[in-house]
Amino acid sequence: MFMGEYRHNVDDKGRLIIPTKFRENLGASFVVTRGLDHCLFVYPLEEWKRLEQKLKTLPFTKADARAFTRFFFSGATEAELDKQGRVLLPSNLRSFADLQKECVIIGISSRIEIWDAQGWEQYYAVSEDSFHKIAENIVDIDL
Repeated sequence: MFMGEYRHNVDDKGRLIIPTKFRENLGASFVVTRGLDHCLFVYPLEEWKRLEQKLKTLPFTKADARAFTRFFFSGATEAELDKQGRVLLPSNLRSFADLQKECVIIGISSRIEIWDAQGWEQYYAVSEDSFHKIAENIVDIDL
């Protein structure tokens, strides 16, 4: 399981350090793709395979299903960590998530999200006020 929030800088070559606590659960190789809300999603291969199976069940006759799967899979790339624990993020993915220098890497249970630090701070500021209302609408457990 992935959880927590960490900050690291993307270097001039497009490499980003993945926090030590996340590395073991990622495995030898993993998938990085476009996420929602202008961040990147990072999945261990087993989780990616589960997600892929779910997405395969979407009806290809529906335009929204085709659009989403195109968006999601066309940005996906299999990646590995180097000996320093860095992942090389392709330029198209860095551009999509507007990753400039400082990044926020967050654990979201079964995946990791990579955000531009400024984008994360803006998202968090807007979402923080509605957290309780969102929880009330979707969560049916005591927090």
